[in-house]
Amino acid sequence: MKILIVGAGAVGFHLAEHLSEEGHDIVLIDQDKERAASAQEQLDIMTIVGNGASLAVLEQGGVADIDLLAAVTNVDEVNLVACMSAGPYNIRTKVARVSNPDYFGETSRQRGAQRGVDRMINPELECAWETFQLLQSEAASELAFFAGGRVQLLGLTVHEGAPVVGKTLAEIAASEKDRRYLTVAIKRGEETIVPRGDNQFLAEDLVYIIGQSTQMPRVLELAGYRDFKLRRVMIAGGGRMSVYLAKILEDHDIECTIIEADRTRCVELAEELKKTLILHGDATDMELLEMEGVEGLDGFVVFTGSDDTNMLSSLLAKDLGVRKVVALINKIDYIPLVRKVGIDAAVSPRISAVNTILKYVRRGIVVSVAALRGIEAEVIEFSVEPGSRIAGRTLAEIGFPKSSLVGVVIRGDEVIVPTGQLALAHGDRVAVLALPDAVNAVEKLFQ
Repeated sequence: MKILIVGAGAVGFHLAEHLSEEGHDIVLIDQDKERAASAQEQLDIMTIVGNGASLAVLEQGGVADIDLLAAVTNVDEVNLVACMSAGPYNIRTKVARVSNPDYFGETSRQRGAQRGVDRMINPELECAWETFQLLQSEAASELAFFAGGRVQLLGLTVHEGAPVVGKTLAEIAASEKDRRYLTVAIKRGEETIVPRGDNQFLAEDLVYIIGQSTQMPRVLELAGYRDFKLRRVMIAGGGRMSVYLAKILEDHDIECTIIEADRTRCVELAEELKKTLILHGDATDMELLEMEGVEGLDGFVVFTGSDDTNMLSSLLAKDLGVRKVVALINKIDYIPLVRKVGIDAAVSPRISAVNTILKYVRRGIVVSVAALRGIEAEVIEFSVEPGSRIAGRTLAEIGFPKSSLVGVVIRGDEVIVPTGQLALAHGDRVAVLALPDAVNAVEKLFQ
């Protein structure tokens, strides 16, 4: 696929990196000469120095022949104008990154669609919602939802002494007669396993389970977790993502406090957030955290602009006894360290943006995509359309790649844990976990 990306910042660079590794033909545009040169050197892709909102620059990038335009600079107007400028060309999908909530009103979306913007995404808002979902489960290090929320993907660490420790997947399946969930991946040390029935669960395994959302409490019980009720949350950092999350918490009647180092910003936050307590201070000041009763919190979230500060503050909060700690991590290489040092979960606007845009890159009828953080894998939700060559065939006959696994099949209101003898039907939605080497082969099956 030919893809033109406008903006070589954090989101644009990570998107280009992810897609170029898959072999897509990428052109990256940025006004900053050094940033463009750095991307070209690191990613071995074509870069253009210029204003991505300019039609002349877009044409230089080959806009007439591309399949996807992703405008993901930090400036909403540049992104919107870039998509609108490309309007005359027959581009399959044009995506604009937009942060200003005013642009997401119904009238604004309609105008955007009329002028050539197919989809507006807000990675910061999506990240805030993901954080809220993670906070609600003490166990979850990753969460994703499919089939309108009826199906959930849960990543968690198996506790020492949990009921599943030492048992095989087949043994658990035999003992759980009404099971509507399946273990689709296990990470043990540096190894990622696409498991079969004879694989055992061990303590400290990072496991990924997909299934009917209503059965996830039983999954948590088997992995050694107890019930969790979110009542009090503190957010370190007063940026845009913190405001998004605070408003979500306010809407759900959860007590929220924001700690922010800049006094002027504290005043602004106090004016915008009427139910949230705003504190002026340093999120790495252990004495301040103790004084504010951090040890009694259910959740602690660190959304400052520094990964180092986020990790340090998270570790302090965890050491003080907070039940669930979530850190914003911008450097993708840091994410595997999060679990190793004891932080419960990490979120990244870069990954949120990639998850959204991958839906438009994948072949076949794709409903949603979740690129996982703890392992190199994706869970892709496909729809089986009329005329599909796999409709009417069993999973065994279809022959999915070894480094992939069908997690669930959603058929009408029913969530099915499949066996090899299950035949797919028109209208089925199929959630498939695929390691990088299997993605292309899985896509072709659903074309």
